[in-house]
Amino acid sequence: MKNIDKCPFCNNGFIKHKKINVRGKSTSVFSCSNASWYSEDGELFELSKDSTCSFRIWGNSLQKWGKKQITLKEVKVLLRGDDVIVNLWSFKAKKKYKKYLTLSKDYGVSVVWDIDIDD
Repeated sequence: MKNIDKCPFCNNGFIKHKKINVRGKSTSVFSCSNASWYSEDGELFELSKDSTCSFRIWGNSLQKWGKKQITLKEVKVLLRGDDVIVNLWSFKAKKKYKKYLTLSKDYGVSVVWDIDIDD
């Protein structure tokens, strides 16, 4: 695993990229070097007790909106402090959305739903 950039939420951590399998499907996780994750069943991942930071971005976190993976390039832009424009799809409304993606300490990334981006 290679260090991508400094963790935006702790003083001495670095974001690392790792490919993992969850429920038999390949995805990525971008997590702070001070966050240690473990799983007993390969599906539910929890922080270990010795973790001092919980920041992580699951690569498949926007899958329910039609974006299969958050890319390494997008994560690098977010870690620089810039927002990323992503194309999302509402299966319920059968509608495309173009939205900003921002960093979130609690969720890794957040979609800014209340701002519409014109094509």
